[in-house]
Amino acid sequence: MLKSMTGFGRSEYIDEKRKITVEIKAVNHRYLDCSIKMPKKLGFFEASIRTLLKDYIQRGKVDVFITYEDYTEDNLNLKYNRDMAKAYLSYLNEMAEEFGIENDVRVSTLSRYPEVFSLEESNVDEDEIWSDLEKVVREAAAAFVDSRIKEGENLKKDLLDKLDKMLSYVGNIEKRAPEIIEEYRKNLCERVADLLADSAIDESRILGEVTLFADKICVDEEIVRLKSHVKTTADILKEGGSVGRKLDFIAQEMNREANTILSKSNDLATSDIAINLKTDIEKVREQIQNIE
Repeated sequence: MLKSMTGFGRSEYIDEKRKITVEIKAVNHRYLDCSIKMPKKLGFFEASIRTLLKDYIQRGKVDVFITYEDYTEDNLNLKYNRDMAKAYLSYLNEMAEEFGIENDVRVSTLSRYPEVFSLEESNVDEDEIWSDLEKVVREAAAAFVDSRIKEGENLKKDLLDKLDKMLSYVGNIEKRAPEIIEEYRKNLCERVADLLADSAIDESRILGEVTLFADKICVDEEIVRLKSHVKTTADILKEGGSVGRKLDFIAQEMNREANTILSKSNDLATSDIAINLKTDIEKVREQIQNIE
């Protein structure tokens, strides 16, 4: 199956202990560039998440958003920092003695000083959290891949239509080539006849000039290669998989052949066809950038 590099996937898990939401979105990129935004308490799972995502994604600029809500009420412990309280009280007594003022600090006042009391999260079961988190990430990744496949199929259909159109342009150029040579021969004969008036025309010289002209504008090799490139591209699209880079290379080759045809053309009709061909090749190449 062909996959687009743009896509979106979302999944959510809720139970009596926690709620986990995972969203994945991506746009085209030459390589896999994955950015993960999640709560600090899940940070130790980042390497595992990146490894997991490689099972689903090969290319693209991927953004992963993870939110986590803890519903448990007994996962926080109140901690009393005795040393910090002693330090505060010692400095307050020192200040009172130094400035000759009353030290009116109370326990309630001292307790509000920073770090005297703090809330600490009790030890969490990492295996349990990872079991839930992994499931949600995989579900979001699967939905993400489905959206890529759906868009990829639409891309494939449009690209195959454009390839058929390109083949018709190549066929028109191929058909036009012998007509250009015949028109050149007729025009050359007419010009020579006008110049020589009643003198006899040297057919061998005319034939030599026409042969040189035909060789100069010959695009047979370019036409053969273009047809081959179009067929190869269509076959790869139908085969599917991670083929974006390969298709981009072939599109560059097709553009090179079209440029050569345009540079050899001295016929307005052929030039117009070659320009249309180049335009469609560029459209194909732009869309190939969105294929994984």
